[in-house]
Amino acid sequence: QVQLVESGGGLVQAGDSLRLSCAASGRTSDTITMGWFRQAPGKEREFVAVISWTGSTKYADSVEGRFTISRDNAKNTMVLQMNSLKPEDTAHYYCAASGYYLLTRPDAYKSWGQGTQVTVSS
Repeated sequence: QVQLVESGGGLVQAGDSLRLSCAASGRTSDTITMGWFRQAPGKEREFVAVISWTGSTKYADSVEGRFTISRDNAKNTMVLQMNSLKPEDTAHYYCAASGYYLLTRPDAYKSWGQGTQVTVSS
């Protein structure tokens, strides 16, 4: 099992930027892929971006070109740089880790952080 702790959420205006961080500890074999998911009130948890141990990435269409995911394997950390934020990006953002390669389904991830709130005002 992997323990994950997110930080960096907050309240911003549309067009602003935010940087989310995730620190991982525990069994690194379960961090083949790390990713960010989000859940807005009344909606299902959805895929935002994932990154493999080797640096390969996938992004949801809704964030492609605005968000950038990165990781530092030596430090067991992952970052989501969010630019040009929109009100529809408002959600609770979760860090997750999986022992499988670049899957985007939330149910493929066994390890989850508590999440951090991102609120974007118009």
